[in-house]
Order: sequence, then C-alpha cells, then structure tokens
Amino acid sequence: MHIRLVLLLLSLPILWSCSGNQEKYLDYSKWETYGGTKDAARYSSLDQINKENVSDLQVAWTFHTGDATERSQIQCQPIVVDGVLYATSPQLNVFALNAFSGELIWRFNPFQILGGENSWAGTNRGVVHWEEGEDKRILFSAGHWLMALNAADGKPIESFGDGGKVDLRKNLDFDLEEFLIVSNTPGIIFQDKIIMGMRLSEGLDAAPGHVRAYNVKTGKREWIFHTIPHPGEFGHDTWESEYWDKIGGANNWAGMSLDEERGIVYVPTGSATYDFWGGFRHGQNLFANSLIALDANTGERIWHFQGVHHDIWDMDFPANPNLIRLKKDGKWIDAVAQTSKQGFVYVFDRVTGEAIWPIEEIPVPQTTMPGEKTWPTQPHPTLPERFTRHLFTDKEILSLTPEWEAEIRNKLENYKYGEMWMPPNHEYGIVLFPGTEGGAEWGGSSFDPYTQTMYINSNETPSLVKMLPNPEFENIGQKVYVNYCSTCHGFDRKGNLPAFPPLVDLQTKFNTGSLAKLIQFGKGAMPGFSHIPQNERDVLVKYLLGKPLDDDFEEKELVGGKEKLSPQFIMEGYRKLVTKEGYPGINPPWGTLTAIDMNTGNIKWRSVLGEYDELTAKGFAPTGTVNFGGPVSTAGGLVFIAASKDERIRAFDKDTGEILWEAKIPASGHATPAVYEKNGKQFVVIACGGGKGTKSGDAYVAFALPDVGK
Repeated sequence: MHIRLVLLLLSLPILWSCSGNQEKYLDYSKWETYGGTKDAARYSSLDQINKENVSDLQVAWTFHTGDATERSQIQCQPIVVDGVLYATSPQLNVFALNAFSGELIWRFNPFQILGGENSWAGTNRGVVHWEEGEDKRILFSAGHWLMALNAADGKPIESFGDGGKVDLRKNLDFDLEEFLIVSNTPGIIFQDKIIMGMRLSEGLDAAPGHVRAYNVKTGKREWIFHTIPHPGEFGHDTWESEYWDKIGGANNWAGMSLDEERGIVYVPTGSATYDFWGGFRHGQNLFANSLIALDANTGERIWHFQGVHHDIWDMDFPANPNLIRLKKDGKWIDAVAQTSKQGFVYVFDRVTGEAIWPIEEIPVPQTTMPGEKTWPTQPHPTLPERFTRHLFTDKEILSLTPEWEAEIRNKLENYKYGEMWMPPNHEYGIVLFPGTEGGAEWGGSSFDPYTQTMYINSNETPSLVKMLPNPEFENIGQKVYVNYCSTCHGFDRKGNLPAFPPLVDLQTKFNTGSLAKLIQFGKGAMPGFSHIPQNERDVLVKYLLGKPLDDDFEEKELVGGKEKLSPQFIMEGYRKLVTKEGYPGINPPWGTLTAIDMNTGNIKWRSVLGEYDELTAKGFAPTGTVNFGGPVSTAGGLVFIAASKDERIRAFDKDTGEILWEAKIPASGHATPAVYEKNGKQFVVIACGGGKGTKSGDAYVAFALPDVGK
C-alpha cells in the first residue's frame, strides 16, 4: 500500500473522533475563501437572517465598479477577512471595501504593472487571501498572470515573482510558452503554497493542463502534477504514444477543495483536446475528466476517479467538489462529493477514494466516425439520485405552444437523440442532453454539515453537436479561422447568440486596425489571441474583412515551431436547441434547485429556479431559466441563490424548497453569494454583472435586516 495512504489511514481515528457531525477545524461563520471555507461547503452558520424575518431584508449598500462594457460579466464570489470585502470588477480591477458600509478602501488596476491592453477573457471568479503575522496578501490572476497584492493597501508585493507577478505560461514542462491561458477561478492556499489550475483553448493548439503549486512569498514553483502523464508516470499508457505530447487540456478550470488537516487537495479536471473528436488520443486519457486527490505538500497522486473515459462530449467536471460528512450504516464518513454536467453526484471516501455507493460501468453506443475509437463503457453511480433528466426524447420536445413545437421539430431534422452517450457523427447531428452547460455548472453546490443536505442548482437545456470533415481550404484565412474561431462562432461564422456573436459583415463595424486590436487583446468575455503568431493574426483579419492577401504571401510563412495537429473532423460550433425567442427546445423546467439527503442519496425536494416574466404573464407556470452561479445554505434555514437570468436573488426554505423571499437586482447575478457578519449584522452580498445574454452590470449589492447592528 502507498506509504502516504498508510499514514492517512492511521490518522483517521483521531480525525473522526470529533463529536457530532461537523469538522472541528472549520469555522462556518466566516467567508474567507472561494466557496466560503476550503471544503467548498458554501454554508454559513450565521442565523440572524432566518425563515421568520427573511421577508424583511433590505438593501444595506450597493457598490458600483464603473467599468462594465457590452457583454461584460462579474462572476466573482467575494471573500471577507477581518471586516474587509475583497472582490473584482468586470475589467479585473481588484478592490477592497468596508464590508459593513460598502465604502471603497483601495482599488488596483493590474495594468499598472502589466501595461498594454486587456489580453485575457474578462471574467474572474474570486481572489485568495493569505497571511503570516503582519504579512497579509491578496493573490489573484488576470489572464496568464498570477499576482500578489498587499491586503492593506492593494499595492503589488515586489518580492513575489517578477515585480509582483508570475507568468503562468512558464514552468509548465511544455516546449511552448505562447498559448492561451486564463486562470479565472482562484487557486487554493495550503500552508505557504497556492495551488493553481487554468483555463485553456478548446482546440489542438491547447497546452497541457498540469496543476502547479507556487510559493506564496516568492512565486517560485514548488511542484507540478502532470494531468497528461509523461513517459514512466502512472497513466501515460492511456494515451496514444505518438501524439501524447501534442495534446492539451485535461485542465482544472473549475477550482479545487482542500482537506487542510489531512493535507489533501481535490482537483477536478476537464476534457482533453480536441473536444469532440479524439482521433489523436485513442485510449482512456487519464487524467482528463477526473477527480484527483493529491498530496497538497508535494503534488503526489493519492487516488483518482475518471468520470468520463475518452471524452468526446465536453463533459468536464464543472465545479470544485464539496468535502462532506455523512452517516451510512451507522458510521460517520468523511467524504468528497463531485457534481457533473450529466446530473450525477459521485461520492467517495476522502482518504481511500472508495466509492460510498456502487458505480457501475455501463456499455454505451460506439462511434462510426473515421479515425475515432470511443471507450466501451462509462461510469454511472447508483446513488445519489440524479438531479436532472438524462434523456431527450420526443415527449420532451417543447410543446408549450404548437408553434414552438413545430419550430423545434423542424430544427431536429437530421439530428438523432434519445441516448445520453450518443457519440458525435459526421453524417448526422446529435442532441447532447444534458448539454454542455450542464447539469451542474461552475457555481458549485452547497452542503449543510448539520443536516447532511446538498443543494445543487442545474440547467436542463439541450445542445446541438454536428461534426464536419475538416477540408483542405483554398483560402488560407479560412483555415486559420477554423483553427481558432469556429468552435465558438461556427464554421459558417453565423455565431451562437447570445454567447457568441456572428462574424459576418465585420467590415461595417471594424477597420483593419480595430479588428486586429480586438483579436490580439480580446474584449468582455472574449479572450485575446496574442499567443498566436502575428502573421496568422494578419491573415485572419484580412479573411474576416474580405480583403485579399499580399501578392507575395506564401502559406509556408505560417509554418513554424512545434508541428500542429489538425483534427480530421471539426464541430460546426457550439449551438443550443432553442426557439427564435431563445427559449430552450425542451419542456420545462429549464433551471432547478435540488436538495439531496447525502445520508441516503435520495432527493428531498426539487424546485424551479427562475422565470421569464413574459411567459408568466401569459399564464405559464414558472419555467426556470438557464442559471450560472451557486447556492449558499445557512443555519437560519435558508438557501440563498441568484444565478438565474431574471435579475433576481431568492431565498428558499431549505427544508421544503418554498421561495420565502426574492428581490430585484440591477443585473443578473451570475455568481455565488457570500454570507458574512460585521458589527453584529449579517449580510448577503451578490455580484450583479449580468452578461450571458442579459444586460451587463457593475454592481455588488449587499442585503441585511434593518435596524440591526452598529
């Protein structure tokens, strides 16, 4: 047996001897890290706001960042340390507020030390706090930079890395240093280390998604775990030997959770590239789509579980797992629960990785696409109960009106559906359900450690996946476009609104200079492409504007560096099955909040989350909406959540699922609330950044009871 595992097993009697069912070393009255506490509970033991008085909540303060733009978002969950709230703005400014009044203490613009233009995707989900004596720091990431600030005044810590910053493109054990990387979910602190994941390209230009730990004081890399194993490492034989070093992804973009007492960090990963055709990566593909338990001090693997073998559906693990404590067969068990886009919750013993309930390998349909080899089975947990529907069939087609039903049925011509694991195909399209947005999504879930109840918000919307042969293009500009842009904006450049706008007739909106600037530096949710060679960007600009290449241009000028792989088949583009009005092409509910008893694995209740006012006015029952952001449960008997597209925050009765309170907010709260106390007053604060098809916003709004606290 692994020596690390032996030591952990020996420690169990001491750690599990604590009274009751909560972990003795966690303080759920504070909100000092992403997810509230390092176990990602998203739970608050504060109970000043409760079922009896929640209807009296009022706006306590509002802070406007002043830098929202078209399509910008705020996905940040604030943290609160010593009465100071730390958060980020749409343009990735970091700021500190008086958590009682909302008054600004300091604000830092990362361009002060980076210079230049915005060159990263414009979303950030939070910051990290670390302290040792009087040395107190805020760490955050902006694009491929990890930065450290003085928590007191927001000034860069010059001794950290290179003048306060570390380039995450370096020290990746990878030949290249020019690639897209956006670390938009905060890392997690263990002792004097910050453990970091990253978001990468979805194409074959992606870097490998290795997990790294950095020294909080110096910025020096302390360890690295290869999520695509190198020769001689465990799991290397699950990849095609010829191409393993040319494949990227298998990255942690969703965040991590930490058992601080045991020193174990739990890391969920996403799919390997190319997402929808795996002809260059035959095999199981460890550690893509996996939950990995690592020694937080050394990065050594303790155990792992793979949720999707050889993923060709973009079924990443979407959120950091919850570290929970449950009672089964009369015994308390420290466990880890990982939600999925498919509506599963996988639950394991934290130390050994043993499944709490059996997980069955189910035979699944096999591909007929040339060059592809799908895996014969996929894992299905027997419990907990699935929190979403899992099949899209004829009876699920939207039928609220005859017109919508006819429209959706017309869109489904030449599409197959009715099987969750139906592989993508080049001869027909497939309906992917649950879709690429879940099931569960990045907002994460809440766990009440006193009632062992897990609260999960989810989406129930289908995606359309259609594969096309990757042709030999006569137009070299189109080739560059397909390599970098078609996954989001479509092979035909028609886009996928509201997330991805069309890229046709751009000559009416841009000139050569302005479009080149947009492509290089990005804007709003669009990442910058400064990592691709200048000559490829020039070719792309001319293609999008319909301009000819220079007479002396030769295609060989684009060839250089590491050999690039090109998939035999490409996806037509991310598309949703929706009506012309944007309503999902499936019968409601479209968004839900579900409570699961984690002692039994059974669902306690499920409620609709969100509504379209125009449909309610026509007499339809609330349908729910697509939602992004997570819930927070409290000792006051409540579950707070925004997330929905209808610009509201709600409080549900955590025992019944009944809505007890709701309030209108300035823009949709596509983020997770934070719950904290200062000066005897409990607050619930939500970032109202909108986006994702709703109007953008710049506000943080805090709610509290009137006439309470000083």
